[in-house]
Amino acid sequence: MPLQIRFHGAANTVTGSCLALVTERAHVLIDCGMFQGSKTEKELNYRPFPFAPSGIAATILTHAHIDHSGLIPKLTKAGFAGSIFATKATIDLCSVMLPDSGYIQEIEVGQLNRRNLRRGLPEVSPIYTAEDATAALTQFRPVPYKAWVSVAAGVRARYWNAGHLLGSASVEVEVANGAEPAVRILFSGDLGPDHKLLQFDPEAPEGFDYVVCEATYGDTDP
Repeated sequence: MPLQIRFHGAANTVTGSCLALVTERAHVLIDCGMFQGSKTEKELNYRPFPFAPSGIAATILTHAHIDHSGLIPKLTKAGFAGSIFATKATIDLCSVMLPDSGYIQEIEVGQLNRRNLRRGLPEVSPIYTAEDATAALTQFRPVPYKAWVSVAAGVRARYWNAGHLLGSASVEVEVANGAEPAVRILFSGDLGPDHKLLQFDPEAPEGFDYVVCEATYGDTDP
């Protein structure tokens, strides 16, 4: 089976980042974000995952923003039991942001169900609760910048400062390729901007085979 990259979010929209790296030996996610924006976009959060969560070997998280991390509690609740790799600062932020996201969903669904009761409509459930989010945090594993970490069979990763917010990273992933040279891919996460007061500028090594780069503010001019 050839190496595959599958886009499950942030395609034709700027939210809900979720990529799958599929090899002969492992199925790894890069980010698992919540769709934000219009009602149509938000409804995407309720659909089943387009993969079996129990079959995911590991999740690599680039940073804590909810459009990159917000569906991790849904993922763990649905059967994902592997490790979630992130910088320590990202884990610290997620420990606040993900339970808060679950709490907000509980409040909003409670309000909706009161309206549904008056209208004779069925109750709905939140995507996940604060308790689900707190449980998901037990699967987070801290990783330092610039050090290789084995994340799954035949897959290792190295984190580089992305200059986006505290703990944000671009992730260099190296996939073993049998007798052939390993394949190196850089997943940028969200980048920059440069020259921030409280953040170093983005950095990364060179010589990749492929780069998967965020382009929300990309320039299409040649």
